[in-house]
Amino acid sequence: MNFKDKRYIVLFLAPTVILLFAFLLYPLIQSVFYSFTDWYNFSNEKTFIGLDNYRQLAEDPVVGIALRNTLILTVGAIVLQAGGGLALALLTDSVKRGFKFFRTVYFFPIVISGTAIGLMFSIIYNYDYGLLNAIMRTLGLPEQVWLTEHSSIYLVLIPILWQYVGFYFVIFLTGISKIPEDIYESAQLDGITGIQKALKITIPLLRDVIASCLTLATAGALKVFDVVYIVTKGGPMNSSELLSTYMYDKAFNGQNVGYASTIVIAMMLLGILITVLLNKAVKKDTISF
Repeated sequence: MNFKDKRYIVLFLAPTVILLFAFLLYPLIQSVFYSFTDWYNFSNEKTFIGLDNYRQLAEDPVVGIALRNTLILTVGAIVLQAGGGLALALLTDSVKRGFKFFRTVYFFPIVISGTAIGLMFSIIYNYDYGLLNAIMRTLGLPEQVWLTEHSSIYLVLIPILWQYVGFYFVIFLTGISKIPEDIYESAQLDGITGIQKALKITIPLLRDVIASCLTLATAGALKVFDVVYIVTKGGPMNSSELLSTYMYDKAFNGQNVGYASTIVIAMMLLGILITVLLNKAVKKDTISF
C-alpha cells in the first residue's frame, strides 16, 4: 500500500474518529473524573473526594434494588428478546406463505417510540381508566392495583421486552437466509427432522450472529430508560428502579452529578463483564449442539 492510499484511509476515517472521541471517549473520561468528585447542582466547583462515591455506591440500598432489576431486565432481554427472536425466525423460516406478513408484524413494534409505548402501557395499567381494570369490571371481577411494590418491575418489563423481539427476529432471519441451501438438502437426504435441523445445523451456523445479538441485548438492557420512567418513574418505593433511572434521578433531581457519574461507571463495568461472559459462552469450544 502506497502513501497515497494511506492518506485516503486517514481522510475517510478522521470524521468517525473525531465523532467517536467527542461523543464517546471524551464524555467517558469526564465521567470517570467526575466519579471521584463531589459535584452538586452542575456548579463550577468540583471537590476531589477519592473513593467516597464508590463507598456510597456499595452501601446504597437503592443501588442494590436497581442492580437486581437491571440484571432481571438483562436476563429477560437475552432469553425473551434474543431467544424469542431466534425462535420466531426459526418458525417463520419454514413458512412458505405469508412470509412478508409475519416479518412486518413482528418488526412493527420497533418503529414505535419508547415514549409512546410507555404512555400506552401506563394507561393500560391505570387503576381508574386502564384497560386491565376495564376487562376486570366486564368479567365481574374486583379491580386491581397493578403496579405494586412486588409486581411493578415485571409489568414494566413487558413493553420493553415486547418492543425489541422483532429487531432480533429480523437479524436472525437474515442470518438464516445466508446459510447455503445445499447443507439443508444434504441433511434432508439423511432424514433429519425439523428440530434436529434447527439444533444441529441452523443454530451452530448462527453462532456469530447469536454472539452479536447477545451483546446488543445486553447493551440495550443497560440503556433502557424511557419506558420505565414514563410508566413508573422507578416506583413505587424504588421497586422498579434501574441503574439508568436511578442515575438520572441522582443527576437531575438530586443534583448530585458526581454520584451519578459513579453509577454510570458501574453500568459500564457491568455491561463489559456480562458481554465478555456471554461471548465466552458461545465459543465453539464451550458449547456444543
